[in-house]
Amino acid sequence: MSRRPGFRTLDKDLGRVGHAEVAQMHAFRPVLRLGLAMLALVGALFVVMALSGAAPGVLVLGTGLIVAAWLGVAIGANDVANSLGPAVGAGAIGLVPGLILVAVAGMAGAILAGSAVSQRLAQGLLDLGPVAEGSRAPMIMVAALIGAASWITLATGIGLPVSTSHSIVGGIAGAGAVALGIGGVAWGTVAMIALVWVVTPVLSGALAGVFLIALRRQVVEASDRAGAALRWLPLMVGTMAGLFAAYVALLLAAGGGQGALPAMAVGIVAGLAGYLATRRGVQRELAQNPRKPGIRKLLRPALVLAVVILGFAHGANDVGNIAGPLSVILQGRTGPAGLGLVSALVLAGGGLAIATGTLLFGSRLVNMVGSGITRLNAGRAFCVSLATAVTVLGAAALGLPVSTTHVAVGGVFGVGFAREWMDRRRDRPEGALPAEESRRRILVRRSHVITITAAWLVTLPITASLGALACALVLWTVGG
Repeated sequence: MSRRPGFRTLDKDLGRVGHAEVAQMHAFRPVLRLGLAMLALVGALFVVMALSGAAPGVLVLGTGLIVAAWLGVAIGANDVANSLGPAVGAGAIGLVPGLILVAVAGMAGAILAGSAVSQRLAQGLLDLGPVAEGSRAPMIMVAALIGAASWITLATGIGLPVSTSHSIVGGIAGAGAVALGIGGVAWGTVAMIALVWVVTPVLSGALAGVFLIALRRQVVEASDRAGAALRWLPLMVGTMAGLFAAYVALLLAAGGGQGALPAMAVGIVAGLAGYLATRRGVQRELAQNPRKPGIRKLLRPALVLAVVILGFAHGANDVGNIAGPLSVILQGRTGPAGLGLVSALVLAGGGLAIATGTLLFGSRLVNMVGSGITRLNAGRAFCVSLATAVTVLGAAALGLPVSTTHVAVGGVFGVGFAREWMDRRRDRPEGALPAEESRRRILVRRSHVITITAAWLVTLPITASLGALACALVLWTVGG
């Protein structure tokens, strides 16, 4: 029998992602309308306060708080499907409890692990020392927020999947170039962050592929699936729970000046609890379906844990888009000595804005998107979620802002390539498809690469231009 080229599974998964993106654009419209209203409010605020002669600091502070709040809501609403979809799709958790879990995990990530990315955006991209004494530094960050928010609103309206992280980096660079000159921007840092945007989806894909290969070989395709599931799944979930709990405990220990030994103890206890809880769940499933237990049901504990880890990682990474610029805007409260220092209160505020977006708009998004990328097979969805969480959390720990959605799509490619590679190694025959259908499937893959690449390529220069324009208008309107 003739054989067609591989990647059937990848084509199917990417088709689901494409449908999810279209649905997500429709579901995001309430947030989009809120963004348009926010931009109109900011414009009116500038006109009224400029004509009234109000102090520039009041205008900058009010504008910054309005735009940052909307960005937080947009972030929380737009990315909730990536975090929650796998568990809801597999029936592991209900929608409302899942939204609450994502919101709480995101706030915890923002407060405990969000300082690195926030600090990078507040202090790492611009040399604000020469303008620390006046109101120009806050004006720069307000302009950056306006530029990023304008592009996100416009891009969402035309259906282009853009990243808040990419947008805020471009906005800061453009606004800084106008206010401080080209030399005031750390272009080397901007280039490093841009390189990370390319590397992280590839890394996520590699991790997701490795996870899928291990899951299929050890559990899904085992001759004794029941025995393999009872042996490997509790160990896998226990290890995940232990490592994550130890990481969180280390963050808490660092804040309290404690050593690593208590964190290790917490990790061991959490790992043991995860192991025992998962083992009981697997045993219940095996008692109901002893011959061929469903992987979807067996993976429920792992999917719930992935919700927590990915929600935490999302909060840790994306809160910087709000807290970084906002910390500079609020510097008038702390004085120049505190310029760009990100306090726990600012992180908590950013996390609260993200959580608010998750709770207010999350149910609509998850329902309309149909679980987003999580319409994938439960095993593949779990691998994508875990790989995304590990990659985003690692980037956040290094203070590097990345796109959660782009990293997740990299994971989709990884599991698709890994599955097709395993199928080819087993020399599994597949029926030939018509040439037109084969070309269509190839175009599906190319379209996703082109769309994501285009979004990445245009976001930085466009938001830099918008940030520069906004900065020029702010400086012209209020002076400084």
